[in-house]
Amino acid sequence: MSSVRRLSLVTDEVHAPVPERQVGALRVAIATQDMKSLNAHFGSARRFAVYDVTREEWSLVEAVAFDDVSDESGEHRTDGDDRITPKVEALRGCHLLFCLAIGGPSAARVVSAKIHPIKVPQPQTIQEVLLRTQMMLRTCPPPWLRKVLAEAGVAEKKPSFEDED
Repeated sequence: MSSVRRLSLVTDEVHAPVPERQVGALRVAIATQDMKSLNAHFGSARRFAVYDVTREEWSLVEAVAFDDVSDESGEHRTDGDDRITPKVEALRGCHLLFCLAIGGPSAARVVSAKIHPIKVPQPQTIQEVLLRTQMMLRTCPPPWLRKVLAEAGVAEKKPSFEDED
């Protein structure tokens, strides 16, 4: 059994649920080992820093920590212990997931949870990831991001030729 710990900023409640997403914000998860940089593969990430990002600002929503992570050996466990499901469940509600790498089965589970995984080739600071996300929001977002934004209610969904009768 994998344990999951959540660190959230709480103002006046003892056990507050995950904060509601800020209106117009994109919820972004970043795979990290140290809460400073995007520096982990999905399976080996000990933590995910979760932020709400708008064109103008970002705010830390929570940090989610895991005890049972992959050792990146590429070998699968035979005891049936599932390390993917707790991570996917913990990230529900996120729109984007930034990581250094993610395996095919994990990516499929993340996508089925309506989270768009983004592989970044080199480690970078969390601030750089958030600035990059803001830049995509401010400029003309690529088609895949426009779709994510529309589904998140951050941007209007543009009709396509296929939507017309």
